[in-house]
Amino acid sequence: MSQQLSVIGTGVIGNGWIARALAQGWDVVAFDPAPEAEARTRAFVDNAWSSLEKLGLAEGASPERLRFVAGLEEAVEGADLIQENVPERLELKREILAALDAAAATETIIGSSTSGFKPSDLQQDCAKAPGRVIVAHPFNPVYLLPLVELVGGEATETAQIEAAQALYQDLAMRPLVVRREIEGHIADRLMEALWREALHLVNDGVATTEEIDAAVVYGCGLRWSLMGTFLTFHLAGGEQGMRHMLEQFGPALKLPWTKLEAPELTDELIDRVVDGCEHQAAGRPVAELDRRRDDFLVELLDLVQKYWPEAEGLEGRI
Repeated sequence: MSQQLSVIGTGVIGNGWIARALAQGWDVVAFDPAPEAEARTRAFVDNAWSSLEKLGLAEGASPERLRFVAGLEEAVEGADLIQENVPERLELKREILAALDAAAATETIIGSSTSGFKPSDLQQDCAKAPGRVIVAHPFNPVYLLPLVELVGGEATETAQIEAAQALYQDLAMRPLVVRREIEGHIADRLMEALWREALHLVNDGVATTEEIDAAVVYGCGLRWSLMGTFLTFHLAGGEQGMRHMLEQFGPALKLPWTKLEAPELTDELIDRVVDGCEHQAAGRPVAELDRRRDDFLVELLDLVQKYWPEAEGLEGRI
């Protein structure tokens, strides 16, 4: 019997969940009150489908297994998993999650795609089964990138996290259970640190957006796609590994190389960033850039799986 994903909110992230679930042979029920939401979603899925075919579709996978409905209660009926993707405003998320909690079967996991809010805050207005309301934070494009950060709140029980792990694994994702809740979870906190520093480099006239992206693409980014931060630095220590690296380069951590706070987003800085990105895009529409990124990621994912088979261990608690 096929499984059903219910998707609430069909922006970029919600549509990414839809495409992934369809590719895994799930039925998908979606709700979004915005005009033209269904048309946008179906166009999104069509654009992503060729990349999903290259990765390999599950038996029975089809865009035809998507249907839109007119309300929340109808959307969650029969759901095996519910994914909330409304705009990143805490009060709005609380309102929607409380409604989903009231309407859905008690055992159904409700994952929020929030990139920053803690699950205990999201659970506050849920009266029926608040523990099953968790953070399930993916990464764009959701239909290709496998990481999903799972974070339980104060009301969440171990069994609910374990149930969520199994469901997201069925969606061919790699669940990473965060040990304790914190704003921004894990990956976004790391990306935000790099993003803040990049904005300072643009603001101070040190580099353009294109030069900064080149520094990542041809330097640290290549290594990070295989080894991440810690193992990369472990190799920097030579035969003695991380201990030697920390002894040799650790003192440099005290040097004022980085700026922890983001720069003020002045009109001048915004113009520099926007102009730089438009120069890099070179007139290519976002849909074209999406396809170029997706083609690259499909090949890169094959390489990561080939050279890091132990990544299977990510399903466990870290």
